[in-house]
Amino acid sequence: MTGFDLITVGRCGVDLYPLRSGVSLAEVDTFGRFLGGSPTNVAVAAARLGRHVAVVTRTGDDPFGDFVRTALNEYGVDDRFVRPVPLLKTPITFCEIFPPDNFPLYFYREPKAPDLEIAAQELDLDALSAARIVWLTGTGLCAEPSRAALHAVLAHRRGPIVLDLDYRPMFWSSAAEATGYYRAALATGAVSVAVGNREECAVATGEDDPERAGQALLDFGVALAVVKLGPEGVLGCTADGQRVRVPPTPVEVVNGLGAGDAFGGALCHGMLAGWPLSHTLRYASTAGAIVASRLACSAAMPTADEVSALLGENPDV
Repeated sequence: MTGFDLITVGRCGVDLYPLRSGVSLAEVDTFGRFLGGSPTNVAVAAARLGRHVAVVTRTGDDPFGDFVRTALNEYGVDDRFVRPVPLLKTPITFCEIFPPDNFPLYFYREPKAPDLEIAAQELDLDALSAARIVWLTGTGLCAEPSRAALHAVLAHRRGPIVLDLDYRPMFWSSAAEATGYYRAALATGAVSVAVGNREECAVATGEDDPERAGQALLDFGVALAVVKLGPEGVLGCTADGQRVRVPPTPVEVVNGLGAGDAFGGALCHGMLAGWPLSHTLRYASTAGAIVASRLACSAAMPTADEVSALLGENPDV
């Protein structure tokens, strides 16, 4: 087996999104079904850009688990590291759509999500070592045995690791609990790139100001800190002193969910291509904007031609 360009580890599930916007779930009667879960969406995003990608995750032993594997194959994501967990159900996520900036999420992951059952002894550490980039998420740190599995990757791997902070308050007893586990992962010195929005970076570092948050992440030893600023664009800070700010790509927002995952897949694409940081962030921001202009997450991930076309229309981004 040749090494993958990217392996992501963590959440997967089924997104049930209303086909009407501007109304509560109490009024919605028609939904679209999509593949979901942030690291799974990142894998799809990178695959759509032509990368050789796999995801390490767990599903329930149920029809929705079958759907996850079928969808992964349709999107060109290798599913060899996807396994069902007996007695648990594949997670379902509902959202409400109130453009341009309000998209409440409702997670159904009880009694426990199968992706939190990823165990260290089940990992193919050789494949994870051979991959050019490995993508981990903070959500995977919220429970065992997933937490130990992520630390096994951090301990074993010597190549680039991206940690997406991916803070979801409902998965933690408190922000302080998340802070402790985020900092423990960062303190290993194995994380090459840390990515998060302003709130996520504040949870990890205690700093709300983007510049200070970026520097605090660098102080943990990462080579690149990426702070996503929503309508203000994105900030990239490197250990060698670069500070790059990229404005957002203008689009009419339909559903902001999934934009960050498109950003993540495109960020990895740019890293793999060896692009300068400014171009990588512009490209990733544009990929995210395309998904924000569409309803779904995984099904909305753009091709390289689509990103290049929109980027060409906005040369100042």
